[in-house]
Amino acid sequence: MGANIPIRIAHIIGKMWAGGVEAVVFNYYRAIDKSKIQFDFFYDADSTVEPPADIISMGAKFYKLPPYQNVGAYIKELKCRLRENHYIIVHSHLNTLSIIPLFVAWKVGVPIRIAHNHSVPGGIEWKRNVLKEILRCFAKVFSTDFFSCSEKTGRWMFGNKNFESGNVYLMKNAVDFARFRFDMNKRTKMRMDYNLNGRFVVGHVGRLTYAKNHKLLLEIFIEILKKDKNAILFLVGDGELKEAITNEIKNLKIEHNVVMAGQTNTPEMYYSLFDVMIIPSVFEGLSLTTIEAQVNGRPTLISEAIPDEAIISDGVVRCSLNDGATLWAEKCMEIAYKKIELSEKCNDYSIDRQAKRLCKWYLKKFDKE
Repeated sequence: MGANIPIRIAHIIGKMWAGGVEAVVFNYYRAIDKSKIQFDFFYDADSTVEPPADIISMGAKFYKLPPYQNVGAYIKELKCRLRENHYIIVHSHLNTLSIIPLFVAWKVGVPIRIAHNHSVPGGIEWKRNVLKEILRCFAKVFSTDFFSCSEKTGRWMFGNKNFESGNVYLMKNAVDFARFRFDMNKRTKMRMDYNLNGRFVVGHVGRLTYAKNHKLLLEIFIEILKKDKNAILFLVGDGELKEAITNEIKNLKIEHNVVMAGQTNTPEMYYSLFDVMIIPSVFEGLSLTTIEAQVNGRPTLISEAIPDEAIISDGVVRCSLNDGATLWAEKCMEIAYKKIELSEKCNDYSIDRQAKRLCKWYLKKFDKE
């Protein structure tokens, strides 16, 4: 590799749907020293969003693959791309499914193969959880290095021994603080755009999927409406449960109190308009939304599924998923409008700091080859 030519690293990100995983990886790409490191992104053809224009303008390349459910076609296309680009490092973000692209990387002789886990099993999705448990047994077969977003995800995927021995690199779900800071101009504009002036706004940013627990979120909001009939539930995100959630909102006859903003590549535009955040997830690897909300200064109510590592301020309160919607609503109203202060722990989630750390790791690995 020439001195002035950056190392190109293949990032396998699966399906792009404006979710947390690609948001984290894109955050790192925007901040990393691109004179030394460049990312190529491999994503599935059935993704619901297109590659961000700003990422492409910075020099990243995007390669579309057949959906990984079509294993044969996926392997064939990925093998071709990896061979022609002569990668030294392949970094897979498919959690337990990383076994597929890392097998391909192993077959074509890529020397550094990173398995990165962002999630853990949870809830009642027993078929998916069983599959995760089975695939976890093979997590180390084709990988040379282990990454995770939190202690919980690292221990679950790679084992306590590997984690405690320092064999798991914690790649924090880091945030551009300047991008997510509270902005009164954004608050004023967005509240005017959505006609929300004078309304109590409960926010939620996340995919419309089982893990995010919109069922409980709606139950909590019904209780909040009993205390403030003009309250608004503002949902940012899209997903496979959109139709079911929309129908439930209609069944509850609260459609005039709910805003469904859809998916977005600019979540920072929304946090400032909220008064409080509720994140009642059934399971989470870390929860990027929790980090972003605190950086913005939003009081945030979370479930026990959110790891302690995600709490970086005095503005977060926990409720149990067994506490019931009434208690959640009471807690929500209690913490609303609270002025919060970030702790020193927040520095661990600075994208500038973490991108430099990751760049150093890549370069050190590359030099050993």
